[in-house]
Amino acid sequence: MPESEVLIIGGGIAGASTALYLARRGRDVALVERGEIASEASGVNAGQIGAIGWGDMPDLSAYLTMGSLRLFEELQLDLGYDIEFRQSGSLTAIHTLEQYGYIRDHVHSMRARGFDLALLTPREARAIEPEINPNLPGYMHTPLRAQADPVKATRAFAAAARSSGARIFANHEVGGVAPLADGGYSVATGRGEFRCGALVVAAGAWSARIGEMLGLRIPIVPVRGQMWATPSLPPMVFQTISSAESSHDWSMDDGGDARTPPELTHRGDARVTRHLYGRQRRNGEIIFGGDRQLVGFDKSVDHTGIEVNRGHASEVIPLLNGIPAARTWAGLMPFTLDGQPLIGRVPTRDNLYIVGGLASSGFGRGPMAGKLLADYIHTGHMPHMLFESDPDGRVTDL
Repeated sequence: MPESEVLIIGGGIAGASTALYLARRGRDVALVERGEIASEASGVNAGQIGAIGWGDMPDLSAYLTMGSLRLFEELQLDLGYDIEFRQSGSLTAIHTLEQYGYIRDHVHSMRARGFDLALLTPREARAIEPEINPNLPGYMHTPLRAQADPVKATRAFAAAARSSGARIFANHEVGGVAPLADGGYSVATGRGEFRCGALVVAAGAWSARIGEMLGLRIPIVPVRGQMWATPSLPPMVFQTISSAESSHDWSMDDGGDARTPPELTHRGDARVTRHLYGRQRRNGEIIFGGDRQLVGFDKSVDHTGIEVNRGHASEVIPLLNGIPAARTWAGLMPFTLDGQPLIGRVPTRDNLYIVGGLASSGFGRGPMAGKLLADYIHTGHMPHMLFESDPDGRVTDL
């Protein structure tokens, strides 16, 4: 029966990061993962790392994005893990004059607050990304954004945690969780029981199921995202690529309500907007995705959605016209119902913590989310920026 000071449920990037930074603090840490490390959302995303600077008054978003950027850098540049990290910058395509006005105002507002982004003409954008469409109204450039291989990066965080003393148990699906008389927890898996003094729920889209085992309602729901990839091609796309269409549409109506997270591409089966993100991998594949749809735990690919996304991507990078999709895949992202992450201590239970609800940007924000939670667990003091993600009043009894 393995015992530990802290047990983490979930081997995605946030869970692996929590394990790493607790182990570095000298804590006795174990992590259990239902499949292989990086087998769910942390390993099947686009590998984009969003960052626009700290700003004049850093908030939680700035800490999660810029902090994670620095942790990715450390992993590759200082610790020597090849995670295909590259601070490539990013271009966001503007398709209409309405979107142009929205992005122009957004850029002016964010620059006034100390963030690093710019509005480019198509000619200026083509100087750094030659294959983008010269006939669109413009592009937003965010030079700090980066990219990395999601599987390699997530497994590198887990390997670094193991090297620091954490114990990693893959293929241990949790079947039950029970509190112990001393304030700790017993966690039953298909391969044995674990006991711990403190428990961290980092189970991504499955977090609500773990909550139910503890008599808690964790307001995280699975949202399906899906992607497609071209065959391997010569280097053609150098930035990460996105589109202003969805952010413009969500600025007018984010679609959220008591049962639906904000900023989805569908309401039921009906599409309400198109969302786009992608890049070219080191192996030559150009990968794109974007749909965000509530379909429960269904990870099957909707090929109609793939074709919509391919058309959207081709509007930004015309060379994609006529290039077939060599493969497609889908995964489940953890969205909170209020759109805010859940990072912190659950006050209605002893020694229970959660890191989750990072939505579609969990890969790019998960490392710092895990580090902030590790610092909180170790010191017992909530970092001030985590007040924005406090589970108090949001995670409730069933």
